[in-house]
Amino acid sequence: MGGTIAAVSSNGAYSFTKPNRDSITLLAGLGVEGDVHAGTTVKHRFRMEKDPSQPNLRQVHLIHEELFDEVREAGFEVAAGELGENVTTRGIDLLGLPVGTRLRLGGEAVVEVTGLRNPCAQIDTFQKGLMKQVVGRGEDGTVRFKSGIMSVVVTGGAVRPGDSIEVELPDGPHLPLEIV
Repeated sequence: MGGTIAAVSSNGAYSFTKPNRDSITLLAGLGVEGDVHAGTTVKHRFRMEKDPSQPNLRQVHLIHEELFDEVREAGFEVAAGELGENVTTRGIDLLGLPVGTRLRLGGEAVVEVTGLRNPCAQIDTFQKGLMKQVVGRGEDGTVRFKSGIMSVVVTGGAVRPGDSIEVELPDGPHLPLEIV
């Protein structure tokens, strides 16, 4: 099972959106080189206020490009990088992956999935009403967050649009993703 990388994005300053790049470099244990969220401890402003010593489980943010197709049907226009993700994917059910899944991005880089991204109020600031599109309900009525997944970098390397993505599921019982 696999897919492709549709876009890569990074930003050295705190900003909701991240500009697309020709490539990004992932650094083992840190995240995206030059990105404001790179580091061994949390870099998200809200989380730093609570406890700046927490481990950074949100080094690389991935979103499935299919989400943009879905919100377009509801009248919203969202492009790669505009929801703050570093890697935009195509062809993989990111939200269905279990914790601990490893994704090989291109020829070298490997990230390990840590959990779901929790959608924040900035999504509605970006486009009024968009938050309702990225937070839904499952068939059983449970809340479903659709704004991507978070990961940590296991093996560094360059990542580019068009690169392949290989999925390696973890051994043992598969744990569903929760917010990190």
